[in-house]
Amino acid sequence: MKIWVDADACPVVIKDILFRAAERTGIELTLVANRSVRIPSSPCIQFIRVPSGLDVADNEIVKKLSAGDLVITSDIPLAAEVVEKGGYALNPRGELYSEENIKDRLSLRDFMDTLRASGVDTGGPPALSQSDRKYFANQLDKFLTRHAGN
Repeated sequence: MKIWVDADACPVVIKDILFRAAERTGIELTLVANRSVRIPSSPCIQFIRVPSGLDVADNEIVKKLSAGDLVITSDIPLAAEVVEKGGYALNPRGELYSEENIKDRLSLRDFMDTLRASGVDTGGPPALSQSDRKYFANQLDKFLTRHAGN
């Protein structure tokens, strides 16, 4: 199992949690982004820089992803592709996307896009709170305990 990170929009505090988890478990962690991302020097942490463009990082992750890998992303369409390919997707707030919930998340995302396109201000997500960070770390640990080594 590998962990892939849609790093362009991933909060720094979440990356830090992931760095510590990779070091602790030895699981390979790869960040993918279209701009430079600072990573610690570690044999299990790497960075792939992709060209700028719509969904270039997402497409690179999907291309390299193997069934059973974990992807960290808040991008619902990317999460849907990951789940379809047999992977797992966890957002920075700790929600694990699965076959059971991804269709509902996609529908809600599309509905909100339609509202925004018609001029409705739907606002954005709230700032990542301390409890969000803790929940993410806990969910990541649970996932790694269940799936590492399988």
